Amino acid sequence: MASLHLPHFLPHHLRRNHFPADYRRNRCRCCLSSSATSEEGSTAVVWFKHDSRVDDHPGLLAASKHRIVIPLYVLDRRILSRYTTDTLELALIALEDLRKSLKKQGSNLMLRYGKAENVIEDLVKEAQAPFVFAEEEVEYHLCEVLDAVKKKMEGVSFLGEPPRIVVWRTPFYETQNFPDLPQSWEEFKKLKLPLTLPVPAARFSSPGSELQWGPMPTLDDLEEYMKESSCGKENSWKEMSHASAERVLMERVGNLKESSMKPILDGSLGKKVHNSAFITRERDTVGGGTEAVLNALAGYLRYLEGTSRDDWQEVHARLRDAEIRPGASFFKLFGPVLCLGIVSRRRIYYEAIEYEKERNAGFISPFGYSAATVSAATDAVCSMEWYSLVALNKKSVIRIWRWKGYLIQYTVVGNEGPAVLLVHGFGAFLEHYRDNVDSIVNSKNRVWTITVLGFGKSEKPNIIYTELLWAELLRDFMIEVVGEPAHCVGNSIGGYFVALMAFLWPALVKSVVLVNSAGNVVPRYSPLLISRERRVPFGAQLGARLLLLFLQFNVKKLLKDCYPVKPERADDFLITEMLRASQDPGVVMVLESIFGFDLSLPLNYLLKGFEEKTLVIQGMKDPISDPQKKVDLLKELSPGMVIKKVNAGHCPHDEIPEEVNPIICEWIVKADKHEQALKASSQQIYYSNKQN
Repeated sequence: MASLHLPHFLPHHLRRNHFPADYRRNRCRCCLSSSATSEEGSTAVVWFKHDSRVDDHPGLLAASKHRIVIPLYVLDRRILSRYTTDTLELALIALEDLRKSLKKQGSNLMLRYGKAENVIEDLVKEAQAPFVFAEEEVEYHLCEVLDAVKKKMEGVSFLGEPPRIVVWRTPFYETQNFPDLPQSWEEFKKLKLPLTLPVPAARFSSPGSELQWGPMPTLDDLEEYMKESSCGKENSWKEMSHASAERVLMERVGNLKESSMKPILDGSLGKKVHNSAFITRERDTVGGGTEAVLNALAGYLRYLEGTSRDDWQEVHARLRDAEIRPGASFFKLFGPVLCLGIVSRRRIYYEAIEYEKERNAGFISPFGYSAATVSAATDAVCSMEWYSLVALNKKSVIRIWRWKGYLIQYTVVGNEGPAVLLVHGFGAFLEHYRDNVDSIVNSKNRVWTITVLGFGKSEKPNIIYTELLWAELLRDFMIEVVGEPAHCVGNSIGGYFVALMAFLWPALVKSVVLVNSAGNVVPRYSPLLISRERRVPFGAQLGARLLLLFLQFNVKKLLKDCYPVKPERADDFLITEMLRASQDPGVVMVLESIFGFDLSLPLNYLLKGFEEKTLVIQGMKDPISDPQKKVDLLKELSPGMVIKKVNAGHCPHDEIPEEVNPIICEWIVKADKHEQALKASSQQIYYSNKQN
């Protein structure tokens, strides 16, 4: 068995040639769109996107069989526009290191600006390259870019055939032996699939000096490049996402205490550290190339050992700051470099297991890992891999959006009319609007549904979940995906998220529809001094585990209680999907949030000034709250709101969709007419003042 090329800085025990017993050798297997890659005398283009590495890169290794390999990174605005400034900085640092690594391997990295399909078309013609290697994608906007490249290649011909697009991925598990992905994480774990090994870096022959490789841009260069095609509205909307929900809330309310979620950094972290992995302006996540990241990982795993090395001491200090709940520090520190593909998930897993074996004389205990950092690393990458597999096996109507590195499921239906966003409640998912979407679309609307972070088949990362986090998610979804103000419909806790978004970023919301919304209605409310202390309360994890068991054993009864008028609507589909989601990795962390929610800002305060743009649909048989009391208080305190009482429980939109859908559709028409009338009136006043 061949030895892998591991970085020289790793300790001797990490350069051993033996591999864990549960690994199966990965024979550079790629998922190919065409089976033939045997024309070794030809030229191949390797298109880098979120795979900024030479180490453990199956596509690059497979392409290395060709006579000439041209590694390419396209500076495409459609891809880079989804990056924050911090991510853009990380990506640039990684690209610089990637170019250096490729040069060591006998190659180079080509950098070109423009749309990927146009750049690749020009390059394959220029270099006469009949093969293009590209990593498989799950994010919808990247799938669109990849499809555009494939379509463009159909118009290029080599010996009567278009260039072949070779789509590859880095397999974490050996998955050849089962036809379909099991429905649940628990069923998947029972398969006990062997893991694949990282593959060694490839070597290349020089592609020639006649090619134009392009200069490495600076961060300022890229920011200017991104602004060139942005309109004023686009820039103003993007500026909204720069400030946290907490900061905006502090500005709106004016008397909140500073959050303790942001770590108070040790003064020693301000000093310059030789070989520091924290090299971006913010210096709060690991950055650099593959070797730097693996070095930081080695320091992270060895937290319990202590060290005299400054760079590892810095990693340990950052770990302590980021550990807002057990294991949360790993994704906080390494999540961005994983999402950029600077290291692969299976490389992280391999290094963690090797370290665990070192601690235990070559053995892996069946009772759990001996180091909490090993558990944090392996749990994180296994969880990421599961949600990636779920995303790859999604239904055709489901789309994937990546938010802060996490995979979020959504749908969009309709081609004309106002935008409408549907947000589900706690424990639900986008399919909870199964009998609402078509009806709203048929009334000439475009409808987006989303499964918010922590629910359904969206990712459930190891973070602290708050109402502000979910409000930020909806804000960014509106900015990046919907792209225009929308009528926002929310059920239960989803209604509170929508109301919070309307309060913090009213420009994104045309109107609000609250369907049995969570949140109180409080007379004479004025915000008190509120502390945004958000750490896991003592005993929350035990409480969450007990709550999970209770919910799993009682889900059918609890669900039917929420459907008192039509209990048959709480059907097997809903029950099965809720049970499936309750077995996902990370679900306990989501349930912990119940013990830390802060819904102290009441609905009447959040929607003050927004009353005439708010519709309340209230099921009067809601077992979770006192619906009559809420209706009476809203009528008294927010008389501008339109309130529709219906004979239903906690989920009227799903229990009696035939009644709720017309109410929503009529409301959207009315709200749109009212908005147009206001615009016409303001324009008339403007021109009248201008003439005078």
